Amino acid sequence: MFAEFELVYHNQYNKAFSNPEKLSYAKKLWFSNLRHIQPDRIVAATHRAIRESEFLPTIKGILKYCEPNNNELGLPDSHSAYLEACRAPQPKAEYHWSHQAVYHAGRASDWFYLAGTVEHSAYPVFRRHYEGICERVKNGETFVMPSQKAIPETISKPLSPDEQRQRMQKMRDELDI
Repeated sequence: MFAEFELVYHNQYNKAFSNPEKLSYAKKLWFSNLRHIQPDRIVAATHRAIRESEFLPTIKGILKYCEPNNNELGLPDSHSAYLEACRAPQPKAEYHWSHQAVYHAGRASDWFYLAGTVEHSAYPVFRRHYEGICERVKNGETFVMPSQKAIPETISKPLSPDEQRQRMQKMRDELDI
């Protein structure tokens, strides 16, 4: 990582780590803050930082680049998710969602509100819920779709009037009414 930073951010690197003592201390500091992350993830974050930043990244910047982005997690962008939530047919829980987070954000935003409110008012509400859920997904939380109740194997028939009277009498006797 430091070798790549030196090649890409030559002047900034030499100014930040002007002597071997500073460089040694910086490497220890970076190691202590990044040791919980897999090495291949750090390398990928380094390459991402190089592609996206004009300036030598900080530890916080590399930590941010280590976080998976929405595309890696299969999460659509917020506007696409909003359109999917608005266009999904009923019953919502049975629809094949691009990601469960879209369903949960739509449910949190209220399906009726999304269907009956213009986009410039409803989209910010949906986006707030969706971005919160995306953060939870990035932190490792998994969302599951609600289970649908199955039709019972046996369907009970209504009792005849005589059977109803007998059961009521039995209940009255048990309760001493």
